[in-house]
Amino acid sequence: MAKQVETEKVLQAARSSIPLTVKTFTLPHETEVYLEDILAIFLKELDQERLKDPLAYCLRELAVNAKKANTKRVYFKEKGLDLLHNQQYQEGMQNFKQETLDNIGHFLELQKEAGLYIKVIFHSKGGRLYLYVTNNTEITRHEQIRVFDRIARSRSFDTLEEALATVIDDTEGAGLGIVILVLMLKKIGLDEDAFDIDTKNGETIARIVIPMDQVKADNLDMISEKLVQEIERLPAFPENLVTLQKKINEPDTEIAEIARMVSTDPSLTADLLKVVNSAAFMLPKRVDNILEAVKLVGLRALGKMLYSYGTQKVLGTESPETKTLWEHSYRTAFYAYNLARNVSKRKEILDDVYVGGILHDMGKIIFSSVHPEMIDRVEQFCRDKGIPTQLFEDLSSGLNHAEIGGRIAVKWNFPEALVHAIQYHHHPSDAPPEHRDVVYTVYLANVLADRKHRDYDFEQFDQGVMGGFNIKERQALDTLRKRLESLFEREQGGSVPRGGR
Repeated sequence: MAKQVETEKVLQAARSSIPLTVKTFTLPHETEVYLEDILAIFLKELDQERLKDPLAYCLRELAVNAKKANTKRVYFKEKGLDLLHNQQYQEGMQNFKQETLDNIGHFLELQKEAGLYIKVIFHSKGGRLYLYVTNNTEITRHEQIRVFDRIARSRSFDTLEEALATVIDDTEGAGLGIVILVLMLKKIGLDEDAFDIDTKNGETIARIVIPMDQVKADNLDMISEKLVQEIERLPAFPENLVTLQKKINEPDTEIAEIARMVSTDPSLTADLLKVVNSAAFMLPKRVDNILEAVKLVGLRALGKMLYSYGTQKVLGTESPETKTLWEHSYRTAFYAYNLARNVSKRKEILDDVYVGGILHDMGKIIFSSVHPEMIDRVEQFCRDKGIPTQLFEDLSSGLNHAEIGGRIAVKWNFPEALVHAIQYHHHPSDAPPEHRDVVYTVYLANVLADRKHRDYDFEQFDQGVMGGFNIKERQALDTLRKRLESLFEREQGGSVPRGGR
């Protein structure tokens, strides 16, 4: 029975730029159908349904080639032949095709026993759809030369008919099929650079890159530009907090002077005392003196705290949607702080990751009716331009909130580490190297704090981040999440900090 596609899960991956991975050892026909169904959903989401048939062919060709490559390995091993020895290679290939076809079940079982897999990855990112087909046997130099030879041959053909009418050796997977694949890409307006095949970490990786429909991309750009214009209408960062920030950064500032300035803002005073009396400080008795509180927090941490405090002052915390987002943000901040303190043991980034966790969804908060008049203006703009409202909804629920949040952070002169924590919390590997420790920590904290990530396959998470935290499998990720959940619930019992450590 064919496996049913979980449409919502696929749509979530397509809209949130999360890689969707399908892994198989034998690539039965029902899995091929399953892969085509996933491709159809991605293409429909990208308004590229017309590309389904040619891309389905390309995907099937690469997946079958990957399976053949795995079959070849177990076939040569059973025959006692060396794949890398030219004479033995020629000898093995004489009967490879016929013998494996006649006894394919046997060789597929050998592949499965050897752990040889095929992975197909769908990833919509940066206005492009990436299709990857990988198998965990490295392509040999001889095989790779054959592939590039077939790509070169495809340049001499203008149509599929010309290629089919020409006699081309098809004793291996990288024969006529690759020529047709390149011509299929040419037929839909892509050149051969859209296709690539290489090896990395013991895998052979075939990749096809398809740009999004240009009209939709242009429309999203128009909406983004309109949102940027609306961001310019947002209030400036609170002036009293800007003054306090400057005073904190002065080299000869006295703590007593900072305490006096804090005490002029009752809300900030209450927030600071809540932080100091939270479980993070583990004080023997409650602190009610603002001067003592400033001493305990420290000027650097207080400066960071002002960014989250000021953001809440401007964006608000009252609507149900906003409250839910802030609750998630505080959980993310708590997780990020504990990851830096107890897992990576990077004390120098504790304040940055905590505030980055609080502010990572600033852009989403903008979309949550905090400023309904702004949303109304953007929706009217879409109607005036004839842009489907679904595109605006895609934008608001998708990845662009990170870019919008980053723009707001720049507008309010936030430090670069915070800007990047907000801007790259869905694409951590794109962050500048000097701030990746902060961005990676906020990314992982968000993954652990957001319930929807529990339905994702382990391969869908950024593997650079997972490796950086020495998380090698799903079980380790779940164990870490449960540990942080337990700590957070315990902290909640003693009052969760709102705006600092």
